[in-house]
Parts: sequence; C-alpha cells; structure tokens
Amino acid sequence: MKIGVSTLASQGEDVINLLNYLDNEKIKYLEFLYEYPNMDKYPEFFESYSFKHTVHCPISDINIASLNHSIRESSVNEVKKSIYLANKIDANLVVVHPGNISFLGRFYKEKSIELSNNSIKECFDYGEKLGVKISVENMPNIEGHLYQNPMELNDFLKTNNINMTLDIAHANTVLKKTNLFFDTINHIHISDNNGDFDYHYPLGQGNIDFKEVFSILSKHKFADIIIIEMNSIEDVKKSLNFLKEIAILS
Repeated sequence: MKIGVSTLASQGEDVINLLNYLDNEKIKYLEFLYEYPNMDKYPEFFESYSFKHTVHCPISDINIASLNHSIRESSVNEVKKSIYLANKIDANLVVVHPGNISFLGRFYKEKSIELSNNSIKECFDYGEKLGVKISVENMPNIEGHLYQNPMELNDFLKTNNINMTLDIAHANTVLKKTNLFFDTINHIHISDNNGDFDYHYPLGQGNIDFKEVFSILSKHKFADIIIIEMNSIEDVKKSLNFLKEIAILS
C-alpha cells in the first residue's frame, strides 16, 4: 500500500519537523496542504526531500459553490493555483473540496449544487490542460457542506469522468459505514472517529474497522496513494504504529 501523510499535521508548528520525521520513517508520499504558512515554501523549501507529492487545495476562506460570483471566481482561481503548483512540482493530483451552502444560501440549495458542479468541471478542464487530475473529496456531516454522501458525489463524478478522493472518516460521519468503493476513486484520506464528528483521531482510536477498509481496497486492487490526515505529528506517529500493528506497514 502507498501510505502518505498530509502536512495538515504540521499546522501550528514548523513543517520541517514533520518532513524530517517522515523522511526518517522512510515515508515516500506527502500531501501538501496549500495553506498558510506554507503556501510560499514550494518548491524550493522541499527540494532536499524525495517525497512523491500530491496537493490539497486551500480549505480556509474558499467556497467554489458560493452564490456570490466574486467569491466563487476567487475560490476557483485559488484551486487553479494549486493545480498550477502541482504541475510545477510534478504532482499529478490535486484534492478539491466541492464547496458549501452559506446561511442564507440554504434557500437556494439546488443553485449552490449547480455552481459547485460548474466550478468542479472548470477546474477539471484547467487541470487537463496541465496534465494534472483533480480529485473531489466527499465531505463530513457538517451543516452546509455539499456532497456529504459519497454515493451522490460518485454519481456526478462518474457522469463527468472526474475522480474522487474518498475520505473514509468523512463517510463514517454520514453513512456510519466505511465498506465503500467506487470506480471513480483514485485517492484516499484516512483518519478515525466514532461516527459523530470529523475529529481526525489517530487510526485505531475510533470505531472505524481499518482491517476491513484495507481488505476492501486490496480486493479492488487499489494501487493509488492513501493519505493519513492528522492534526499533529504525535498523532501521525500513533497512526503509523497502528498500521504496523495491523500489518499494513512493516
């Protein structure tokens, strides 16, 4: 299995600490979260490492489904910046969030979905020109988030020949099950929870059956990258140790 780690775990401290730890652990895959304070550190900052990269577009202050045209346009442009960066650092995949419904936007849900779909297709087309695939992530059970149900997201993506990032923990908060697989999936995020909220617990500290998850992935011959998304380096360590305990990592 191709196991990697998100730079989300470095938020609040120097990302170099995470990179050194992962390098020492011989982790080969790194997902760069294109967020402050690391937005301007690529590619020079990481040249001394040999990670294979994926990129996660910004999540703060971004809404590609906004009913406000200027905000939506700006959000789409931020996603395009992530795609452009991916092209420059030889990363062939960018994770994209589908957007959310604002407080007053709840009266216009269908319009928000339409705008989200249009934005996704626009970003997909831009990525195609640069040789970078976008991969749209299913969202957790948080009010306003679009495409919380991965099956509904899969229907849209399959129709448009676009890929999905399946977030196992997000699915657990929505469907209370994680034995899922779709042909659109080309990237996976993992963390743990008890089905109540997207806490990003270390693996093995919630109720997700990761032995079953990896069994399903093996059954479907999934060969793409699986990213551990934690809130701290310490939780990354716990998660890697858990994967060793269940014989996913040696």
